[in-house]
Amino acid sequence: MRLENNKEKIIYDKMNHYLSRKYSTFFFILSCSNLDLPSYILLEVNYVFFKDIHVRIRLFFVVVIILFLVVIGKVIYIQVFEYDKLSNLSSELWSRNLPIEGSRGLIYDRNGVVLADNVTTTSLVLIPNQITDKKKVIKELASILNVTEEEMAKHVNKKTSIERVHPEGRRLSFEVADKIAALNLDGVYLVKESKRNYPYDTNLSHVLGYVGIDNQGLSGLELQYDKYLTGEYGSIKYYSDAKGNKLKLSEIYEQPQDGMNITLTINNDIQLAIERELDNAVSKYNPEHALAIAMDPNTGEILGMSSRPNFSPSNYQNYSTEEINRNLPIWMNYEPGSTFKIITLASSLEENTVDLQNDHFYDGGSVRVANAKIKCWKTKGHGAQTFLQVVENSCNLGVNTATHINLKNYL
Repeated sequence: MRLENNKEKIIYDKMNHYLSRKYSTFFFILSCSNLDLPSYILLEVNYVFFKDIHVRIRLFFVVVIILFLVVIGKVIYIQVFEYDKLSNLSSELWSRNLPIEGSRGLIYDRNGVVLADNVTTTSLVLIPNQITDKKKVIKELASILNVTEEEMAKHVNKKTSIERVHPEGRRLSFEVADKIAALNLDGVYLVKESKRNYPYDTNLSHVLGYVGIDNQGLSGLELQYDKYLTGEYGSIKYYSDAKGNKLKLSEIYEQPQDGMNITLTINNDIQLAIERELDNAVSKYNPEHALAIAMDPNTGEILGMSSRPNFSPSNYQNYSTEEINRNLPIWMNYEPGSTFKIITLASSLEENTVDLQNDHFYDGGSVRVANAKIKCWKTKGHGAQTFLQVVENSCNLGVNTATHINLKNYL
């Protein structure tokens, strides 16, 4: 640009100063409004200014487009790749589950006879936010369950999404459940539960054990194999709003998983015979306790086991802790006594240290071994005997002293 005089040069320098600092035309014109500015200088100013504006506009649109693409990409990512995760999270916020208990596994004897099974019962569940007439619900349920209205009010007014009425609302009979169902009360539900049942009642009670109100094993095989026998819960899933009001959406049924069945070595016919004979012995002799075990000598399998006193697993609350927990055949100390004489005598015969017909033993009623005095069960003793007579008379001294001495000398 050609400058005609010093005045124009001053103005041009001032114009470059403003433009170089990105000042707007408005400020420049205000600064030059009192000057006689040639038109070509104004044109030059306008050209430089609008050229700069166009660059800014293009940059602005590029930034807007990039941001728009980022937003669209994020939306696509959420809708396509994160859909399942977010759908599940949102569903959990407004879905509720009514629990359904899986049946406990069955217990069989070796021949498939059921020793422990289940019967179907119902339990009472409340959803307090869905109860529209709380006074009526409290009054009706308290009357049916035979509890005070104050006690029932604690359940109805409890600040929770789902309230299980425990224990008075657990394992209800069909008659009680039908009465509650007939009322058709909002927020009152009956859910399926299973109750343990023992078809032979007290038979094999200490071996089988028993379960608590929540179907958890508390003793015996029920406790030992609880993790296998226990089933997994299912549910009826329904949807509600933030206030707990049920939405008109279809319910989802999730089937519960039943527990595993187990089979014992017990033979129920032998078990019934043991139970019968123990009852006869108790009735005849009235002992403090009695016990019996039947074993297969070839395999060591237990075919039957029982003791007295026993208990009813279905009504364990009516018995003392000692009666329930003491499985005498495996818990009680047992002195073999005369039954062990067979072992020592058989060992002597095996090693030929005793001749049943020709060897003799004199039983004077007692014998001193070191500082101990060992007595025979017969106070005056059995006198002179052959070892065959020692066995016949179950002579303590003859078997447990003479036989041990013979074995010691032999070894």
